[in-house]
Amino acid sequence: MDLSAYLRPTDFLDFHHPAIAALVAEVGPGTERERAVRLFLRVRDDVRYDPYGITLDPAAFTASHTLEAKRGYCVTKAILYAATLRAIGVPSRLGFADVVNHLATSRLLELMKTDVFSFHGYAEAWLGGRWVKATPAFNATLCEKFGTDPLEFDGVHDAILQPVTRSGGRFMDYVKDRGTFDDFKMEALIDAWREVYPHFFAEQPGSPAGSGGNADPPLPAPAETPKGDFEAEAITERNRETSR
Repeated sequence: MDLSAYLRPTDFLDFHHPAIAALVAEVGPGTERERAVRLFLRVRDDVRYDPYGITLDPAAFTASHTLEAKRGYCVTKAILYAATLRAIGVPSRLGFADVVNHLATSRLLELMKTDVFSFHGYAEAWLGGRWVKATPAFNATLCEKFGTDPLEFDGVHDAILQPVTRSGGRFMDYVKDRGTFDDFKMEALIDAWREVYPHFFAEQPGSPAGSGGNADPPLPAPAETPKGDFEAEAITERNRETSR
C-alpha cells in the first residue's frame, strides 16, 4: 500500500514549521503509538477549542497557525494533529462528517440556525497496519465545564466523540460521512457550509446587484464568525441547568 501521499508536507499540513518541530521534540522518544498518543493529548489540551472567530482565510487553516494561536476548532485542530503525526513519520489523513452536538450553547446554535455541525473534522493515523480515528477537538477543561469526560486515544481504538455524557445525557450524533482526504480541501468545506448554513453566504449590504453575494466574504463581515467565549457560555448554561 502506497502511503506516500499521507506523509508529505502540504501548505496546510506544514509540519516542517519550527513551532511544530519544537512540539514534536517536546513529546520525546518512544514508539510510533506512544508518540502519537502524547501528541494527541498536546493538541487536545494545549489548543483551546473555539468555534468563534472562524475565518475562511486559508492561512488560518495551517497547522502552524493553529499551534501558535493556541486556539482552534475541530477542523483546524485535526489538521494540526495530522501534521504532527506526519512529522514523526506516521501516515495521516483528514476525515470529515456532519454531526449533531447536543452540548452546543444556545448562542452558538442561534448563530448557526441548526444543530448540525457540518464538516466536523477528525484525523486518522496509520498505526498497527490500519487507519485509526482520533478526534482532538475538545480540550479537557471544556469537557469538564460541560460535565463530560475528555475523549481519550490509545493509538489502537478509534477515538470518535462520545454519544453520551458522563451522566448519560446525549452528546454527539454522527449523521453524515463527508469522506477522508490526504490534505485539507477548503472547497469541500465551503460547499458543505453553503448547503447547511446558507445564511452565512447571503448577499451582504452593498454587494453588486445580481452578484448573489459572491463578491463578498462568504461569512459575515469581516469574513469570520462573531467573537465569543465558548467555555464561559458552557459554565453559564450548565449552572442554569443544575439550578433548575
